[in-house]
This record gives sequence, C-alpha cells and structure tokens, in this order.
Amino acid sequence: MATQEPDTPAPRADPLTLEVVELIGDVVARYYEEYEVAAGKHALTGAQARVLGLLSLEPMPMRRIAQKLKCEPSNVTGIVDRLEARGLVERRPDPADRRVKLAAPTEDGLTTARSLRESLDFAREPLAELSRTERESLRDLLRRMLGG
Repeated sequence: MATQEPDTPAPRADPLTLEVVELIGDVVARYYEEYEVAAGKHALTGAQARVLGLLSLEPMPMRRIAQKLKCEPSNVTGIVDRLEARGLVERRPDPADRRVKLAAPTEDGLTTARSLRESLDFAREPLAELSRTERESLRDLLRRMLGG
C-alpha cells in the first residue's frame, strides 16, 4: 500500500480532513453564538452588529457590504436603515463618485462597534494562548484556504 507524500493534497474524505472540517465548523458556530449574545447586549441583531463592525473599519457602499457578508444588497439596505434610525450609521456621498452613497458609522456607532469587539472573548482568549508565530501561521493557513 502506497503512503501519501507529505505535500500531496489530502483526499476529501480522509479522517484528518473530516476532523479539521468539523473543528472549523465548531469554531465558527461558537463565534456566531457569542457574536449574537454580544449584539443582543447592545439591542442589535447579529447581522446589524456585523455590518456595524465592517463599517467601523471603513465606510463603504451597500453593494460592497453585501459582497463581504455574502447577502443581497436589499438586505443590507434594511439593516443600514435600522442602524441609521438608531443613530449608529449615516449615509454620505462617496467623495470618489458622488452618485454613490457610503454607509459610515457615527461616533456612537464607532463606540458601539468597539464595545462589541471588546466583548468577544471566545476568539481572543484561545488565540492568546498561541504564540505570535503560531497566530501568524494560523492566519497564513486560513488565508491560503480562502484563496488569498
């Protein structure tokens, strides 16, 4: 029986691959559970919190938010409408193309996004147990998995 070379891609259904897929699923599920709880403490849905978190990094048009969240632009419009009604987001013209509106966080929105980030312990605590080199390796592997 031939053994697999170390650099040969693994078959899709080998036990190690299945275990890794299961572990990734567990990490994602725990992250979303904690995100929903953190969002709820700010009277936000998980989707509203994710949009606010994205916008706290940089203002962006609805279409780009939808691409990043992998959802329909009409869904994003509704989410941004609700965030805007709460005073957490505002719409402003894009300086590069005045026909395009950017969604941008207000000062209250930035404060809320920061508070949300600070309350997410699940990802931060286990990662703190890894060395910087291990975190960089994990980051690089995840980027590679995503094709980046």
